[in-house]
Amino acid sequence: MTDRPYAAHEILVAPARPGRALWRLFAGLAMVAVIVLGLNAVLQAFVFSVAPIGWAADLATGHRPGSMLILLGSFGFVIVGVFAAAHLVQRRAPLGLIGPPGRAVIQFWRVLRLLLLFGLVLFALPPYDMGAPLLPNLAFGRWLMLLPLALVAILIQVSAEEILFRGYLQQALAARIPHPAAWLLLPSILFALGHFVPAEAGPNAGLIAIWAGCFGILMADLTARAGTLGPAIAVHFFNNVVALLIFSVPESLNGLSLFILPFSSDDTGPMRAWLAVDFALMVLTWLVARIAIRR
Repeated sequence: MTDRPYAAHEILVAPARPGRALWRLFAGLAMVAVIVLGLNAVLQAFVFSVAPIGWAADLATGHRPGSMLILLGSFGFVIVGVFAAAHLVQRRAPLGLIGPPGRAVIQFWRVLRLLLLFGLVLFALPPYDMGAPLLPNLAFGRWLMLLPLALVAILIQVSAEEILFRGYLQQALAARIPHPAAWLLLPSILFALGHFVPAEAGPNAGLIAIWAGCFGILMADLTARAGTLGPAIAVHFFNNVVALLIFSVPESLNGLSLFILPFSSDDTGPMRAWLAVDFALMVLTWLVARIAIRR
């Protein structure tokens, strides 16, 4: 692997070099954790004080539209924490984590519109059998009414994850260790661990974590090629819109979805077939994004 494909990464990494000491990275992560945990505690205390007990208790699982919107929106606390750490600990402009704003927005839109076209093509293909029929969840009228809020909430959630993993972590590591193996793999391993949920996924937990790790590597590669977080946010947004608003799993995070999969996350039969398709789609969306940013 050469550095040429990643020349644009310097746009993001250069501002991180003055604060590249490892203690700053760990101190910043500690600050992020304190801010996120503190703000979430305040949010939960407020929700439990004003909402019915059953509704408030669902805040962690996202089975209701309202709780799901709050859950996704709370990822904004991650953005607050990362921006604070970038400014106070690394002494860099917080928006520099995203890259030049104009360029990031242009790249985001170029990738997203090509992914939307890709999604329409997939939708037009024959309905390949993936097992039992999908289970209806929200009524279409209600789903459509909630769609604008849901899209904003998902944009907040995916932006937060990209700003933390492909922004703060990736750029800090690249400023300290220039070899791509470090900043491609280490944040992606942490991203995978964050998606390791054996309590829900059972024997499939490892495969889901591997999927997340591979997704992290592809998003890190895309960010380094683009010089902004725009393309990675667009791919992540497209992926999560499908996973949270169209086909969701029955265990959790299904409060805004149109359909629910007819099998659980720990099902070793249909779920693994679905994951195989998901792996293929992940690579295809990455390739689509690569095409979009080369234009």
